[in-house]
Amino acid sequence: MEALIAAEQLVKLYQMGEETVHALDGVSFTIGRGEYCAIIGPSGSGKSTLMNLIGGLDTPTSGRLIIDGADVGEMADQNLAQFRNSMVGFVFQSFNLLARQTALENVELPMIYAGIDPRERKERAAELLARVGLGSRMGHRPTQLSGGQQQRVAIARALAGRPALLLADEPTGALDTHTGEEILQLFADLNKEGATVVVVTHDPEVAALTKRTIEMRDGRIVGDHMNESVAA
Repeated sequence: MEALIAAEQLVKLYQMGEETVHALDGVSFTIGRGEYCAIIGPSGSGKSTLMNLIGGLDTPTSGRLIIDGADVGEMADQNLAQFRNSMVGFVFQSFNLLARQTALENVELPMIYAGIDPRERKERAAELLARVGLGSRMGHRPTQLSGGQQQRVAIARALAGRPALLLADEPTGALDTHTGEEILQLFADLNKEGATVVVVTHDPEVAALTKRTIEMRDGRIVGDHMNESVAA
């Protein structure tokens, strides 16, 4: 399987007063194109720092992080912004939808920034909302949607730029168990269609529903295994 993400001895240091914090301490792994993977760990394990690096929100102190052939650590700020817009679709726990905009308008937003023609972006936004099961809710605002529906809008928005990677940060954290399972099944369906999906979570039950789990603690990878019942 071709590697989409390749990390080599990643180190991330933060200076907290006189103390140096090793948020990441020599992390190495690969994630193949088309994988459905969870990165799991407790608070302070380094998983959020790793997510920020993978998403182009930060750069490593040392080591290399190659995503789709590009070295993230070598990118200038402008190039990182372009990388985020073109390569990564983000899904967050809090949905981050614009309250005054309809579902369709929320999904259109990244395509507006990308300069896509209005007709094309409306058509693509409608297709994506239908794809996530919200074809009849396009004109609804977030306050008129359930939590699960709002997360589906957020997923559709994340897919709008045709990213190589879908990166989800605690995507079920604000949802009840049943709705959370529906969202994870949606990720699984998208993965079957070819999407590379990485879920960052503290919840073992969420990780168990992905095909592979990378476990982190104290800034290091302490486990990496396939979830056989899912991967089969």
